[in-house]
Amino acid sequence: MRKTTKKIAPIIMTVLVILYVAPLMAVVLGAMGLFSGGETVNVMFPLLCWLIVGGAVIVGAVKALRERLREIDGGEEEDASQY
Repeated sequence: MRKTTKKIAPIIMTVLVILYVAPLMAVVLGAMGLFSGGETVNVMFPLLCWLIVGGAVIVGAVKALRERLREIDGGEEEDASQY
């Protein structure tokens, strides 16, 4: 299998994860704007936690993509198939 075809799946999966998580984070940001009045302390903490988790998911997906592409470029799969 060529290296270019091996690179397509990780890129597609990373894009799908980002397309799934980013709108959820946008909804949370919108909800934070709705609760900018009096009761901000009780509502803001869970929303901020949700934003942090969503951001961590996106950063982790991009980091895993970079690592996977580096493995494909390094030829680790071909080295392992020799054994």
